[in-house]
Amino acid sequence: MASALRSVVLRHVRLPVSQALTARGSMMSYARWMSSHDDHLSKSEVVERVLDVVKSFPKVDPSKVTHEVHFQKDLGLDSLDNVEIVMALEEEFKLEIPDKEADKIDSCALAIEYIYNHPMAG
Repeated sequence: MASALRSVVLRHVRLPVSQALTARGSMMSYARWMSSHDDHLSKSEVVERVLDVVKSFPKVDPSKVTHEVHFQKDLGLDSLDNVEIVMALEEEFKLEIPDKEADKIDSCALAIEYIYNHPMAG
C-alpha cells in the first residue's frame, strides 16, 4: 500500500523531463550541472542530512531522532509518514529511490546506508 500511495503522490509532484531540462537551460548546461555534483558524499554528511530531514518532519520530536531510530517503532509514525520521509530524503539528496527499495527504508540507519551507497546521491 505504501508504494501505491507513493506512486500516486509522485505522479503529481514530479516535472516531466522536458520541462526540467527547459528550466535548467540547455541539455549541455544540465549535464555540466550534474557533473559538478558527482562528488560522493562522506558518511558523516549523509548522517547529518538524513537526521536533519527526519528531525524536521512535523510529527517527529527532534530530541528522539538518532542514527538508530526506527520510524514506526520509535517515532510512532505510520506508513504514510514513512513514504513522506522517503520522499523528503529523495528531494534532499536529489535522487529517486525505487518503490521496492523505498518500502524497505523504515529507519534512519537504513536510509543512511542506502543513500551513502547510492552513486547519484548529492
